Amino acid sequence: MKIIRNILAVIVGFAVGSVVNMALVMLGPRVIPAPSGVDTSNAESLAAAIHLFEPKHFVFPFLAHALGTFAGALVAFLVAGSHRTVFAFAVGALFLAGGIAASFMIPAPKWFIVLDIVVAYLPMAWLATRVRH
Repeated sequence: MKIIRNILAVIVGFAVGSVVNMALVMLGPRVIPAPSGVDTSNAESLAAAIHLFEPKHFVFPFLAHALGTFAGALVAFLVAGSHRTVFAFAVGALFLAGGIAASFMIPAPKWFIVLDIVVAYLPMAWLATRVRH
């Protein structure tokens, strides 16, 4: 039973974290609109206009990555049948891998990439392990 719970911890944690991430990514442009004329759903448009983005435009992407990872790691931590911290960090590592991949595919300033990779993933997984139920 512990093995099944541990497998489910990673699957459900990743799913929950992904939903939180996507919800924040979709909410972001409604709260902080992209510069005029930029289509954020088109990688070429984004790459051509990235110089128009201000730090405020990176708040929601960062929150999406950090809170998505936190939520996913917390779920994994709470669902796991054993070694809860290991499974929380496994989910954090999955999101970190996605963040590293995204840093090569989606244009962003270097400062944001460094901040995102250093703060939004493994530290959020660690923070999720500090929550006690």
